[in-house]
Amino acid sequence: MVLNLPTELLRSFVAIVESGSMQRATERVFVTQSALSLQMKRLEDMLQTPLFYRDGRKLALTPAGEELLGYARNILATNDQAVIALNGEALAGAVRVGLIQDFAETLLGDILSCFVKGNPDTQLHVRVGGTTELTELMESDRLDMVLGIGAQDDPAAICNAPTYWLGNKDLLDVKVLPLALMQSPCRFRDAALASLEACGRPYRIFMETASLSALRVAVESNIAITSRTELFSTRRVETEPTELPQLSGVSYLLKIRPDVHPVVSRFAEIVRSAVLNLISKV
Repeated sequence: MVLNLPTELLRSFVAIVESGSMQRATERVFVTQSALSLQMKRLEDMLQTPLFYRDGRKLALTPAGEELLGYARNILATNDQAVIALNGEALAGAVRVGLIQDFAETLLGDILSCFVKGNPDTQLHVRVGGTTELTELMESDRLDMVLGIGAQDDPAAICNAPTYWLGNKDLLDVKVLPLALMQSPCRFRDAALASLEACGRPYRIFMETASLSALRVAVESNIAITSRTELFSTRRVETEPTELPQLSGVSYLLKIRPDVHPVVSRFAEIVRSAVLNLISKV
């Protein structure tokens, strides 16, 4: 009797190998680590041979696992090509998106609504965090794309944006400037502190937070000044160079993994257009 290898088991097997661990593989195939372990036991039972062995803390492939890997990749590629051919590039699985808090608050609703209309059966997995963290997740194949902030000369830049001091201008009269800042790592934080240090302007960090909402409360309550783009707030502090130093601008970045599914590429274009449309209104 011919043995049929389920594609979901092969996909999990390849994900473990390419991710380097079961824990990381869970973010690619979207099952729990215990479920993934049971899947591999089932696959080994079907093939009647071990596929992995422990090398210290790492999982390594047995000779049988090495041999299966090539076949598994070929089977999955053929499966995905058949799905695309018959279903018009439908995506089996999820689009994994990482974006910074600024865009989660201002853009997420619009892009989700637009994407769902054309892809009603596709899942979206959204991770909100800092650009550095999200980029690392994408580079380890745990995200398909990242929408973040970077330097103006970054090759992934969609467009550039100026950075402003934001808050109540009356706070400039305070001898020691009260600041509200995001926790490190944060490009805006680093630029603000470096510029104040360079010009010798006394300051104190009144509030440090990981929450953009909390940062907004501090600024809107007139108790601290921060530095960001006008995506965050339009309460720009108009200053003279002698009052506060000028800040360097940033760019909005869209980073995409190479060789992504066509559906992911289309979603990236939706995101790009939405960002440009949003910026044109600021």
